[in-house]
Amino acid sequence: MPQKSHTFRRARLYLLLGCSALVSLPSWAQEWGTFLKPFAADSLWNSRPVNPTFSDDVIPTSDYYPLITNSSYSTGIFLASPNDPPVTVTGPTGSNSIKIADEEAFHDITIPHWPAATKPAPGGDAHADIADPTTGIIHSFWGLAQQDGKWTARLYAWTRLDGRGWPDPAHYYQGARATGIPAAAGIIRTHEAAAKPDFYPHALAMSLTFNALAANPAYVFPSTSADAHAAKLNTGNIPEGALMMLPPSFDTSKITNDELRRIAETLKRYGAYVIDANRGTPFVIYAEIGSTANPAPNGWNATVGNELQAIRAALRRVTGASGWIDGNGKSFTPNQNLNLLSMRGAWTMQSGGGQAKFSSWDQAMIFTNSSANSVAVNYSNRGMQAVNWAKPVPGASYKLTARTTGGAKLRMTIYDQLVGKVVTDSGYLGNGQSTTFTWNANSPRLIIYAQSGGETSTVSAELIKAN
Repeated sequence: MPQKSHTFRRARLYLLLGCSALVSLPSWAQEWGTFLKPFAADSLWNSRPVNPTFSDDVIPTSDYYPLITNSSYSTGIFLASPNDPPVTVTGPTGSNSIKIADEEAFHDITIPHWPAATKPAPGGDAHADIADPTTGIIHSFWGLAQQDGKWTARLYAWTRLDGRGWPDPAHYYQGARATGIPAAAGIIRTHEAAAKPDFYPHALAMSLTFNALAANPAYVFPSTSADAHAAKLNTGNIPEGALMMLPPSFDTSKITNDELRRIAETLKRYGAYVIDANRGTPFVIYAEIGSTANPAPNGWNATVGNELQAIRAALRRVTGASGWIDGNGKSFTPNQNLNLLSMRGAWTMQSGGGQAKFSSWDQAMIFTNSSANSVAVNYSNRGMQAVNWAKPVPGASYKLTARTTGGAKLRMTIYDQLVGKVVTDSGYLGNGQSTTFTWNANSPRLIIYAQSGGETSTVSAELIKAN
């Protein structure tokens, strides 16, 4: 088995009906971006490629047979209601507290609504995700535990319930899996498995072991990160973030196990994204803990094992597609020109009074108790993560747009450490104002300034490649 890694009315209705009744919810309760159907219709989790092309790479055999798991190393996803109490989560005993992935910092965090049913997965990763429709957030944990009556965890990250389901380069870590996604993304849900469809209507989540995973690049779009040990342990050709599919020629009628056949049908239509590493299992596909999506619920089954090996031998990495169809049946093109700039890092008041601090949930720097025109500066150079498929291209044009409230303003300068001077200065920009410039820094250091508009105001920005 794998040994590694990692409105209000709807919420009340889910709780009242209970998990066993979820499959009979009315259509209005099954909209995109909800507990039952997370993420937007055009999230890659809810979309399928048209006429995909494939590489020749094959997932190799390893120590164990491939696996569909609904137990220790998967996760549960727990629905928060507005009446659930807040809970503060800290780090394990002896640690510097919980790591807040987006902030790249360690501190306690208070989750506003904590379901009483929350339970970490029993495996070493101890994943758990909480979906909160009242805030629109999925809270994702790694290493969650109760110690001495307190909740602790080793890592926390979050994503929008109605969002892409994948990080962007600015908010590059949005869940507790290695690829920066929540553990619940792509899993076969309890209500889906209970319905026993011909196929599941979304892409699946899959981990590979080290002899299949690539060291360089360790990840590709839509992933923004990979396992920390990828360069040391990976010896294969498939990066994390890759979409694996069964080709159209694969004959699913030869799969005798009903559950495995519907998974194979899903792999032909939507595929599975590689979202993590495991130790010794060629591939693992994840189902919600407690679901019936397990083709071998009574333990080892030689027929299922052999059919899983047949699927393994046929799976191929998708290298391209003529188009994409979203969850509503509409054609679209996945957007790779995503925001590069975050406000994360320490802010120092340069003039005036008050406090300035980065808020991950707001994706903004927030002034509090501030006088008008106070200026805060972020010298940390942590505003741009080096995502390999989103690095600024020298000579290309980029557009910076301020997103502020309360009359605040944003200014960004780029200091080239090789030439020892500022090569770009946006000047102060109010909300919605933009400037376009040529990227000409070889060793950039970003310095971000925020000017307060009054007692309470916020500052964020969007930096994208200009068309």
